[in-house]
Amino acid sequence: MKILFWGTPAYAVPSLEALVAAGHSVVGVVSQPDRRRGRGKELQPSAVKARALELGLPVFTPERIRREPELQAQLGALGPDASVVVAFGQILPTEVLAQPPLGCWNAHGSLLPRWRGAAPIQWCLLEGDRETGVGIMAMEAGLDTGPVLLERSLAIGPLENARQLGQRLAQLSAELLVEALPRIEAAGTGPEAERLARLGVRPQGEAGLSVARLLTKADAVIDWSASAVAIHRRVMGLYPNAHTSWRGKRLKLLASEPLVAGFEGIKLEGIKLEGAMPGTVLAIEPGVGLVLASGAGPLLLREAQLEGRAPALGQALIQQLDAGPGDRFGSASGLLDGANPA
Repeated sequence: MKILFWGTPAYAVPSLEALVAAGHSVVGVVSQPDRRRGRGKELQPSAVKARALELGLPVFTPERIRREPELQAQLGALGPDASVVVAFGQILPTEVLAQPPLGCWNAHGSLLPRWRGAAPIQWCLLEGDRETGVGIMAMEAGLDTGPVLLERSLAIGPLENARQLGQRLAQLSAELLVEALPRIEAAGTGPEAERLARLGVRPQGEAGLSVARLLTKADAVIDWSASAVAIHRRVMGLYPNAHTSWRGKRLKLLASEPLVAGFEGIKLEGIKLEGAMPGTVLAIEPGVGLVLASGAGPLLLREAQLEGRAPALGQALIQQLDAGPGDRFGSASGLLDGANPA
């Protein structure tokens, strides 16, 4: 098939590679424009653009595809049989959706309609979902509202972070797209309703619907008055960006574990939990990490990254922070505590 591929982050790269490896002709790749990144703030291409150029594929980088009718016409002139969208980052206008005779298809990283929107991987972790998956969805004007052709689920590990889960979902997306395209081709062209009926797609409905809204900087600040489980979900779901403060510096929390029922925690022998202010160090576990108080239950901090330093794990973290029982980490309001409370 002749495919027009739409994608931007590293998450979409396995799908692009899988389509090429499966023998499809990728007639063009559409990605977000180059952005300034890193300490030098130099313009850098998206992960998809960089890989597409390595593969010798033509690349298009609209700032807003809705506002660029000339580019829309140029993409249509490429003559794709179908468009495939994987985390592109812009909503496609109806004019673009109507161009390919076999439709526009999205590999969405959620079990629809559980999480529609921009950040399904993060939100399934933030909300403590036990499973997630990928759906191959026929695109329509609404936000992730189209009927689902293929869907596959996978279990979420209790200590799995957003990067790890994203890597597994990215691979699953690639596999399902390769499986779906022959079916889409076999169903043939014609009016959309007839094509979808031949494919036997599943309408989503509204039961269980949630919207995975875009995350903000405020979402990444740890609220120590929350429960240990809620804090752990934030650390895993916003990896590697959840942060607190320590002695006037930002501290990114990279790996944690709530020491409560349902998790394989260390033994809390001799640790006093009652009366400790949230964010307070309760104990140091040699070689493992720091045990901190929360609004409900203790939290084990295994790995973190102090501002200006490399990530530190276990004993290296203990030595880097030089914390002891009674020391306190920053609060939800962003106050820089990091000292023994008076």
